[in-house]
Amino acid sequence: MSTTDLFDDLPATVSRETLAPGAMRLHAFAREGDATLLQAIEEVIAQAPFRHLVTPGGYTMSVGMSNCGELGWVSDCSGYRYDALDPLSGQPWPAMPACFADLARRAAAQAGFEGFRPDACLINRYEPGARLSLHQDRDEKDLSAPIVSVSLGLPAVFLFGTGRRSDKPQRYRLAHGNVVVWGGPARLAYHGVAPLADGEHPLLGRHRINLTFRQAG
Repeated sequence: MSTTDLFDDLPATVSRETLAPGAMRLHAFAREGDATLLQAIEEVIAQAPFRHLVTPGGYTMSVGMSNCGELGWVSDCSGYRYDALDPLSGQPWPAMPACFADLARRAAAQAGFEGFRPDACLINRYEPGARLSLHQDRDEKDLSAPIVSVSLGLPAVFLFGTGRRSDKPQRYRLAHGNVVVWGGPARLAYHGVAPLADGEHPLLGRHRINLTFRQAG
């Protein structure tokens, strides 16, 4: 199937926007079926509650985090890494819900990355004022696979730059249901989230949830 054919299959409510070579935003891609996604998130969090990780430098992250899938991304004073076990419980992370994996595969394919098989999903919860500083996703073993990022709840300002930290990032407003996919020449682009503005979302109240899918192992 060609990339053109994939784009032709997009629902009428979904539009696409190229952010950079290898990076694309799919507007409203995750809006249909959002109730199923939110229910699945609740089930994961019941097993692996949100926690505020500590960076190797001793800074406590403002974003609440959890994981599901074969691997989970963790951080502590010893560094950043993926681990098969939740450090809080000592148990494997919850299995990745089928609706998560399906959404991630379809979004990746729409952006031109067929064959994406995520084995890790980082779940971030933002409250007003929470932010994520500019960083690269480079802890994965295979950097040929893309990153798929799903936004739910309050809108956020997404910062997306280049492979050089010194370059000023572009700013994009991510609304509920937006999905951003980046890989190829954009795979190591610096990105982050500006401090979340206060507000009230009909489904998530004063929160934003971000699902970040990776092929980590």
